[in-house]
Amino acid sequence: MAEIEPYESALDSIPGAHPYPRTSRYHDAEIGVHKQADGTEVRYTKRRLLPPLDDETEPHVVGAGERPDLLGQRFLGDPGQWWRIADANPVLDPRELTDEAGRVIGIPLAGGFPRGERRV
Repeated sequence: MAEIEPYESALDSIPGAHPYPRTSRYHDAEIGVHKQADGTEVRYTKRRLLPPLDDETEPHVVGAGERPDLLGQRFLGDPGQWWRIADANPVLDPRELTDEAGRVIGIPLAGGFPRGERRV
């Protein structure tokens, strides 16, 4: 599992420092402000567009009982990173990744490791 610098987790817990933790798919999303008629400002996350598909994926045959979070843990070291696998395929509902045993999905290479050098 990747080590997190103490200051990174401390910053993630400060309200207003940034709205999403660094590991969130929305961390880099733009934040908008809507001003209501009474002057109240409401912050919201603007639409997140999928990044360009990356050709650097490894094929994985989905087994019975697999889930996106389990794939995130197994291949990326963090169950919360399932969204990287969803983005690489792309699917609207992450359950589509694993709802059919035998389906071949692409697993993004963790940390930029070349094929065959990842630790599983």
